[in-house]
Amino acid sequence: MIPVFRASLSIALALLSITCGCGRLVYKPNPQAAGPAGAPPYQQQFQQQAQQLAQQSQEYQTRAQALDKDNQELETLLAQSRQQVQLLTDEVNATRDQLRTTTEQLLALREDNQELKTKTTALVATAKQRAGAEIRANNSLLKNLDLSNISGVSVRQDGDVVRAEVSGDAVFMPGSNYLKNGAAQLLQSVAAELRRKFPDQIIGIEGHTDNSPTHSQQFPSNHHLSAAQALSVYNSLMQRGTIAAQQLFVIGHGANHPVVSNATDAGRARNRRVEFVVYPERMASR
Repeated sequence: MIPVFRASLSIALALLSITCGCGRLVYKPNPQAAGPAGAPPYQQQFQQQAQQLAQQSQEYQTRAQALDKDNQELETLLAQSRQQVQLLTDEVNATRDQLRTTTEQLLALREDNQELKTKTTALVATAKQRAGAEIRANNSLLKNLDLSNISGVSVRQDGDVVRAEVSGDAVFMPGSNYLKNGAAQLLQSVAAELRRKFPDQIIGIEGHTDNSPTHSQQFPSNHHLSAAQALSVYNSLMQRGTIAAQQLFVIGHGANHPVVSNATDAGRARNRRVEFVVYPERMASR
């Protein structure tokens, strides 16, 4: 009954307002007129809008967080890209420097190569000119050198030198540097003829062996044996004063320069030899 009474009272007041007013109809909502839920309609609408705003705010916050995360990832990618760009820039700069250095080295090598070619051409021309003159001189002297009357001795031209070859078996005891009987006279005859034909030329006494191994503690290698044999020849000539010491030099070649193959006994015998080698150079003036 109370609600019905309140509604009737409201209608009466409204009619009273219309009757007592200035001809205007004014409606004022009654804050106590509640809906079915017990709250005024505008409050319900306000609450709905507030809920919608809160929901939109939550959505915006969620989107902002997602955008912030994406922004951080983009910044990380950007930093990595910058780092990669810097590395690539450094590599390009290093490659440029290396290319510049390589180019400079190549140019320097070309200059050195050209200079070397020029020097080589000059040396070859000088050598040809010198060799031609020396060979002609030695050839003319070789024609005048005759050792055919000395048994076991042969003479040959070898480039710009003349070689008088004496059989090692005719001079030395087998595998040693000891002279055989009569070997000193043989060596003296060869040296005297060379001294007569080449009084100013440098003459080398060169020892040669075959490739057979040595069996002596005194001569552990063929180099030792060949050098000792050449030195024995030198000492023999010095004792007899056959040739001046400043005109001679001694060298041992071992088995390094065979004239024939060592495959046979005859070949090995030929390679065991002493050579008097006449060089184009002349003795220094005393």
